[in-house]
Amino acid sequence: MKRTRAPLFLKRGSYRKRRLRDGARMLPVLGLFLFLLPILWSPGETAEADTATDGLYLFAVWIVLVLVAALMAPGLAEDSAGDEGEER
Repeated sequence: MKRTRAPLFLKRGSYRKRRLRDGARMLPVLGLFLFLLPILWSPGETAEADTATDGLYLFAVWIVLVLVAALMAPGLAEDSAGDEGEER
């Protein structure tokens, strides 16, 4: 008599929650890369530094990172509440 095997794939909900956690873990790495990116930019045509453009870029990156983290937060909060009951 053959035993039935468990499915190889995770349930869709738990898979998405894991990917959301992975994305939340990678967000600081992405932010660090985006913050350090202006160092690689070539200097402007003038001898003076383009601090206004760099400042606007850094502010825009910061706002985008905050918004992405705010969009991820509800999914992460649901995940932590659901994991407590499953582990025990």
